[in-house]
Amino acid sequence: MNARAVPRYRQLKELIIRRISSGELQPQDRVPSENELVDSTGVSRMTANRALRELNDEGYVDRVAGVGTFVADFKAVSHVLEVRNIADEVARRGHEHSADVLISAETPADNDASAALQTKPGTPLLYVRIVHFENGIPIQLEDRYVLPDFAPAFLQQDFNELTPSAYLSSVSPLQEAEHVVRAAMPDQETKQKLEMSDDEPCLVVTRRTWAHGRPVSFARLHHPGSRFELSGHYAPPGTRAFGSRPTSGDGNNE
Repeated sequence: MNARAVPRYRQLKELIIRRISSGELQPQDRVPSENELVDSTGVSRMTANRALRELNDEGYVDRVAGVGTFVADFKAVSHVLEVRNIADEVARRGHEHSADVLISAETPADNDASAALQTKPGTPLLYVRIVHFENGIPIQLEDRYVLPDFAPAFLQQDFNELTPSAYLSSVSPLQEAEHVVRAAMPDQETKQKLEMSDDEPCLVVTRRTWAHGRPVSFARLHHPGSRFELSGHYAPPGTRAFGSRPTSGDGNNE
């Protein structure tokens, strides 16, 4: 889509999101007001208002009546089913995370990836297949697909040192995530990579993440059933959370 076809309010939103993503605007920094955006970009007041309103609705900024608009503190946002970086989760348990990158290449979208990312089958996507280990024991086989225009340098990263999830979060604040969890019997290659017995099932988590109002990443995560637990803790809004039962393997590590 060329620049002329993109509505002005969306161009303005993207401009502010890029300033946040680059670190030019930090959490709690003041964002230019409607009047300042009108003066600096030449858009109408209605356009500036819509851009700021949608950025607020999407969680990029916080608008405080009579005070101003400020960059939201993304780290303070939590969800009932929180998405966490597998390396951080392993470290939190006092263990060592390591990874083995099996594939890192451009690949045509299969039916699942094209449907998840709203592209045509065969569209070129950036793809990695990685085995994640905890103290040398395989706990996750990750297949991840990424839209090239969202993270052009994705395949140039060293995913032995940095997880795909951590890198994508650094490219741009992610707006939304969707999980689907199911049990399945793994194929022979998955069994081999995860060192599973023939009769052991997998817990499969598929995950989509959104940025800039569209899905940008799709992951299929296989875990040995005997080495993975999916847990969560919920407290209704406005109530105090008294803590959750600690587990030896928190399964929200993606």
